[in-house]
Amino acid sequence: MKLTTASKITVARVLLIPVVLVLMYWDFPGHMYAALGVFIVASLSDFVDGYIARHYNQVSNFGKFMDPLADKLLVISVMLVYVDWHLMPAWVAIIVVARELAVTGLRLVAVEGGKVIAAAWSGKIKTASTMVGFCLMMLPVPTAVITACWLVVLLTTVYSGIEYFIKNAEVFH
Repeated sequence: MKLTTASKITVARVLLIPVVLVLMYWDFPGHMYAALGVFIVASLSDFVDGYIARHYNQVSNFGKFMDPLADKLLVISVMLVYVDWHLMPAWVAIIVVARELAVTGLRLVAVEGGKVIAAAWSGKIKTASTMVGFCLMMLPVPTAVITACWLVVLLTTVYSGIEYFIKNAEVFH
C-alpha cells in the first residue's frame, strides 16, 4: 500500500504522540514548552492532512480510519497525563472517552445503514477547544485557568455528543 501525502502526515501525528508524552514527563528546563511545541505541530497536522486529502483528492480508506484514530490517541494520551498530574478529574476523562466511543459507535451503525455522518460544527468546536485548552494547560497558568480549560473541554464534549445523537437519531430506527 502506497501512502498518500495526507496519510503520511496522519502517521507522523501518531508518531509524535510518544514524543509529546516523553517531553511532558521528562523533567528538564523547558520540557513543557518543548512538549507544547510538538503538541501544537501534531494538532495542526490534523487540519493540514484533512485539507490535503480533500484538496488533492487523497481521501483514502486508510485516512478515513487512521485520521480520527490519531486525533483520539493524541487527545486521550495527553488527557491521561493531566489526570495523572491531578490537573483534570478522572471523571472528566471518562466522559470525554465515553463520548468518543459513543460517536464512533453511532457512525458505525450509520455506515451499516448506508449513511455517513459528517463531522458537525459542534464537533469541530469541541476539537479546537480541546486542543487550545490542552495547550494552555501545558503552560504555567493559574489553577483557575486549568479548571476553566477542562470545563470548556467537558462542556463542548457533552454538547457535541448530544447533538450528534439528536441529529442522527433515525440511525437507530
